[in-house]
Amino acid sequence: MISQSQLESYLWGAATLLRGYIDAGDYKQFIFPLLFYKRLCDVYDEELADALKESGGDQEYAALPEQHRFHIPEDAHWKATRTKVKNVGKAIQDALRAIETANPDTLYGVFGDAQWTNKDRLPDHMLRELIEHFSSQTLSLSNCPEDELGVGYEFLIKKFADDSGHTAAEFYTNRTVVHLMTEILEPKPGESIYDPTCGSAGMLLSAVAHLKRQNKEWRNLRLFGQERNLLTSAIGRMNLFLHGVEDFRIVRGDTLGNPAFVEGDRLMQFDVVLANPPYSIKQWDRDAWSADPWGRSLYGTPPQGRADYAFWQHIIKSMKAKSGRCAILFPHGVLFRNEELAMREKLVAHDVVECVLGLGPNLFYNSPMEACVVICRMNKPKERRNKVLFINAVNEVTRERAQSFLTNDHIQRIVAAYKAFGDEDGFARVVCNDEVREKGSNLSIPLYVRSDNGNGNSNGAAETVSLKQAISNWQQSSMELRESMDDLFEVLEQRTDHSRGGTRMVQDQFPDAWNLIGASGGKEPRS
Repeated sequence: MISQSQLESYLWGAATLLRGYIDAGDYKQFIFPLLFYKRLCDVYDEELADALKESGGDQEYAALPEQHRFHIPEDAHWKATRTKVKNVGKAIQDALRAIETANPDTLYGVFGDAQWTNKDRLPDHMLRELIEHFSSQTLSLSNCPEDELGVGYEFLIKKFADDSGHTAAEFYTNRTVVHLMTEILEPKPGESIYDPTCGSAGMLLSAVAHLKRQNKEWRNLRLFGQERNLLTSAIGRMNLFLHGVEDFRIVRGDTLGNPAFVEGDRLMQFDVVLANPPYSIKQWDRDAWSADPWGRSLYGTPPQGRADYAFWQHIIKSMKAKSGRCAILFPHGVLFRNEELAMREKLVAHDVVECVLGLGPNLFYNSPMEACVVICRMNKPKERRNKVLFINAVNEVTRERAQSFLTNDHIQRIVAAYKAFGDEDGFARVVCNDEVREKGSNLSIPLYVRSDNGNGNSNGAAETVSLKQAISNWQQSSMELRESMDDLFEVLEQRTDHSRGGTRMVQDQFPDAWNLIGASGGKEPRS
């Protein structure tokens, strides 16, 4: 049986063969389909051998559809493609399409739309080397069990994310943060799990892993995901198959513009929602949202430049009334930005926010921003109603070799604080909704909990700080701060046309932010 280290070396070795031919950010569109193609064929051969052994060599019996998870046409098998020496890209493409066509209910579109026939990028000799490299290992279930291959696939996703810069965030979320979110929500056997922006399906798989760790039944989980990017949605489907998960639906499409999971005239509702929506997207149909046919604008219409609250409201409408709970990874701006105040007031009034958790920097992939996780629950326990738990876990982060992550100790401490739902000096505080409203429905964590700096200087009381101090505490998250300042200037420019009266208006409306950036002499401030 292939070891984990051998598997990882084998997988990354395939990627290195592409160096010099295509950009690192494009490795995934060729490596993942070939890996899945090889796996399908090797498992088919294994099933065929088992059926022949069971039937005493009956070829017809061994070829019956019920003996195989997937049908692999003979001329589309890996072995047939391996014999090709010319037009190798076309041979691969034809084989992948033939397998999709032979398995329309499960595999249609799963291999993506890579340009296999582009010989300028993928010459025959390079593709032959790639096929021979993959041929060096047998990826049958006995030689490479599902859990092991799944870990190897996740390793490859992480490596591609490291190599591909900003686009990594489209299909990769820090797995230690995902683990934390899942531990907080505690998925149960038989529940439905939904991710509206599912990327490579890491959050859905985290629910499976959670039950596996507890030795609980995981095969009856119902997994649902939607992903706008074609390649990324294909990667997510392959990821689930390679982990041995078969009861799932991942649909390609725009969740805000065209939600895929509906029942009659309303959205489908789920027990658990895990999500890391794209941060503050600007290209979305705001006009359609204001008259959303699915009733998702229950708190209002977000500004064109920030769709965060559109995703948030979509998620709330997608939760079951009794069991529905969600964990959403957001930038801190959603907690306090003035342009979303009216929606935030309604959100607080609705009493669905259960916990606001602040995390340290660099846990968003390839971004220095500090992240927060918002936990919402549609049916809070009686003792938690009209209350919000704030956890300031900004110091619960470890950085090694340019990577930031949460250790198991960090995760256990945060989960314990969430479950206790009580005050913990310098770390957690339960706040009634009335106090949140008194602070202008601002959910910024330092307003309610001052971080324990680790040197004993925290006074231990459930302190609050001024807005100016709150902004200062988060100043290290420079990207988020600049975004907020840009909004302030935009208000100045759009509403006042740079008039002196308008400047006074902004000073009055945002006094702490104005003082923080040191505006003086009547000049237009700069971030």
